[in-house]
Amino acid sequence: MRESIANWIMGTEQPFSVVENDLFVYMMKRANPLFQKTCRATIKEDCLKVYKHEMKKPKDLTSVASKISLTTDCWKSSQQKIEYMVITGHFIDQNWRLQKRVLSFVHVPPPRTGLDIADGIYKCLKEWEIEGKIFSISVDNASYNDRAVNTLKNNFNRVKKLPCGGRLFHVRCCAHILDLLVKDGLSNIDFVIKEVREAMKYINSSEAKRQTFSNVAHKLQVHDRKLLLDVPTRWNSTYDMLSIALKFKDVFPRYAEYEPHFHHFPNEDEWKNVENVCEILKIFKMKEKFDKYWGECHLLMAIASVLDPRFKMKLVQFSYPKLYPPNEATKNIKEVEKALENMYSNYLLMHNSLVKEASTSSSGSSGRSNASMSNEGTPLELGWEAFGQFIKSVDMEVPEKSELVLYLEESIHNVQGGGMHSFNALEWWNMHKLKYRMLSRMAMDVLAVPISTVTSESTFSAGGRVIDPYRSLLAPDTVQMLICGGDWIRQMYGIKNKLKREEIPIEVVLPAMKASSFSNEGFFGILALTHCDYEVEPVNGFSILQVLQFIFCDLFKWSSTMWQCWFLVDILRSYLTSSDVLINEIELYYKRA
Repeated sequence: MRESIANWIMGTEQPFSVVENDLFVYMMKRANPLFQKTCRATIKEDCLKVYKHEMKKPKDLTSVASKISLTTDCWKSSQQKIEYMVITGHFIDQNWRLQKRVLSFVHVPPPRTGLDIADGIYKCLKEWEIEGKIFSISVDNASYNDRAVNTLKNNFNRVKKLPCGGRLFHVRCCAHILDLLVKDGLSNIDFVIKEVREAMKYINSSEAKRQTFSNVAHKLQVHDRKLLLDVPTRWNSTYDMLSIALKFKDVFPRYAEYEPHFHHFPNEDEWKNVENVCEILKIFKMKEKFDKYWGECHLLMAIASVLDPRFKMKLVQFSYPKLYPPNEATKNIKEVEKALENMYSNYLLMHNSLVKEASTSSSGSSGRSNASMSNEGTPLELGWEAFGQFIKSVDMEVPEKSELVLYLEESIHNVQGGGMHSFNALEWWNMHKLKYRMLSRMAMDVLAVPISTVTSESTFSAGGRVIDPYRSLLAPDTVQMLICGGDWIRQMYGIKNKLKREEIPIEVVLPAMKASSFSNEGFFGILALTHCDYEVEPVNGFSILQVLQFIFCDLFKWSSTMWQCWFLVDILRSYLTSSDVLINEIELYYKRA
């Protein structure tokens, strides 16, 4: 029972003190009258036992994995003032299923240099006994990560040669690069973004302000009913906020005339900049960052696409001429072909060495057995032994065409039904692993490489409450136990990470325009738009206010056609020949109708 409680606490991130809760004890006693209450110190020891026991299962998986790719990211706890680093291993198991396990969640002492990161990663790899199996490492764009990855690459190259000379080892997080690119474009209109954001906050601060904004929008024939207040740290929500605000750009200045304290609206030139950024996000200013990322990882992406039977070399041949000038495109395509051949040759060489080792050991044992059974073995047994030696010698012979050549010569795989997204490349390679014995091993290692560190950051969505005020006094070893153990338990039971509570954009729903808005409110609104004060003087027996009120109260009751609207405006013009500003405003109002 206590082991199950420990699994529940680690898998669902409950505090240790939950076992001392009276209602928890009551619930457990109702389920099992023999249940004995325990304390938080005891359950902590139980969690530690579970952690040590569960650690054997990921080790069994990693011990038989061909290659393992890593993602890593750093996290700073605002409560503990301690920096942590999570290391996650990604690999494809013997059943061709993609596996992901948190290997370590360790405290990184300040000042967190590149060497500190490299030492922490290598210590983790030694503990898991996988330092000779690392294929790649995916990190974000921080400068200390560059130093850490270069240090690890040099260390690994001294012991064992990395694929393609280490060119596939350093993978920059595409999500982080994309975030930098977009923020770079949005930085050009940072002032406008702040103005629009403050405008959204002001309008959403009360029902009356939302109603007034809705009325003005209706008069200007803007029929959208929602605004959006973004989350400043999420650029996609900022983009959505600006895109929606563009539809109301004519409403903001008119709304300011109703609200004397509303001053947050961009001018015409600033709106034009917003339109440009929303359309292209200033791609030409982001090219330098993109080239840096693409230049370092395009080879890995190209090799991965070639090992997808839906594409092979066709996708590279199609896309590279669109990304590069003709001469450069041809050069890069040849570079991909050469890298594939070299990588395949390395895998073939590694396989041959293993076959030779197995052959040497088996021939030694068979020699001893032959000597011992030379006088005892039957002709049939001796015949099977000779056939076995013949098969081993034939197996080491290199065929006329390599598996890579045969794979590329065959036509691409056509997906039948369900679309391209329904295809599973790992299942295809599992079905064809006997046909492409060596190439399938190469595909197994390449297709396990994560292109983003988001998978590592998702660890914090599960561990977001571990490093919070309730557990801010926990020792780093206890934090690692909870994070890693919780991940392993969820994997064991097939439970997905529980996402942390994230900020989401706020929808500002505009209320429907009230019926009274067509009369008195619309009438006084037109007066406000003139920026003038009018005296109530009789004109042909009617005051100006009475004439305007007559139009705006009764217009929608009996003027069903546009010419009737203009007829009423002409009547008004005959009464108010000196008020051209007011007449122009009324004409503009009906032009929008």
